Amino acid sequence: MTLTRLGALAGEDPGLHALAQRLLGLAEAGLPAMYRAEAETFAFTRAGTVSPEGARRLELRGTSTRYAAITALGARFLPEDRQRALFGGRSAGEFTALLVERLPGVVDLGDAALVAWAAAETGHPKLSDALDRVAALDEPGRTRYTVEAAWVLSALAAARAAVDVEDRIRAARARLLAARTATSPLFPHATGPGLVPGYRSHVACFADQTYPLQALARLHASGGDPEALAAADACATRITDLQGDGGQWWWHYDARRGTVIEGFPVYSVHQHAMAPTALFDLAEAGGTDFGAAIRRGLGWMTAVPELAGPDGTPREPMIREDLGITWRKVHRGDPKKAVRAARGLTTRVAPRVRLAPLDVLFRPRAVDRECRPYEFGWMLFAWLGGPQR
Repeated sequence: MTLTRLGALAGEDPGLHALAQRLLGLAEAGLPAMYRAEAETFAFTRAGTVSPEGARRLELRGTSTRYAAITALGARFLPEDRQRALFGGRSAGEFTALLVERLPGVVDLGDAALVAWAAAETGHPKLSDALDRVAALDEPGRTRYTVEAAWVLSALAAARAAVDVEDRIRAARARLLAARTATSPLFPHATGPGLVPGYRSHVACFADQTYPLQALARLHASGGDPEALAAADACATRITDLQGDGGQWWWHYDARRGTVIEGFPVYSVHQHAMAPTALFDLAEAGGTDFGAAIRRGLGWMTAVPELAGPDGTPREPMIREDLGITWRKVHRGDPKKAVRAARGLTTRVAPRVRLAPLDVLFRPRAVDRECRPYEFGWMLFAWLGGPQR
């Protein structure tokens, strides 16, 4: 492949370049098995189960409109014949058209925003109708989850060359920027009060950072917005400063102070797809180049310190070509996510308290054996996208 992002990686680290190509091949091989032909959409997850005889197998569970839209966003960068192998014979554009047709029945704002974003990127003739559905679901003045608000802005930024959305962009931009506290560059879990209980309103996740910084970077790239770019850069700088020694992108942050509350789980999709997607978009919009952090994160996929045995070799690989998946995450295996709950509650009133004994009691050695389509969709988006495409 002679694509911008992969090409740069080849010059910087040939080993990681080979790893990225390996993962992209795995995404193309694995996505057809996640497509549910009877429903003409993608499953919610492909999960590993153990039979009574002890054999491990994978089963599809549920369906997901948002995962289908994300897959279309990433797969559109493939040659058309290879797109059709993923979508039951359709191209990414034709599959997006099917999602647009179903929009009147979509009631989730995030789902609708992602479909509209895909419609904008594939040049769908009913893009205006898709955006109208987003507007109908996005009641003015209502608090939204930050991820949803970011997807709305990304969809509008992608559409602005084809449709007059400037008033809506101003509102979506203002909502996202206003969600931050004055003392931290990080984004909270929701754009305002009401959605998150007060005792954990300070807790934000990794997705609450990457999707807003990506949306603000893409907004600047679509029309020039230095303030938006600066906010994206500040957020990216902070989460990169907090990145783990093994390249880990941590999970829960204190949005007030810009610190880590609880690092685990570490998700494969953050390492190989979501962080690269956001940080590549930021650099290409004119922001800071965080290529070194992207490479450290990608390297975690084959050198997982949490799973290293006494001799340093991994007890279990996260990449499974034989199954067409990457395992979803490494986690503590604590009952009812006790560590996250304890640290979330404690840091509300005592931000510096770490409850260090929990790290010894619940070591992160468990593997979540499932894989979701959006993980491969963002992977394709991250490594095959770029300004020249």
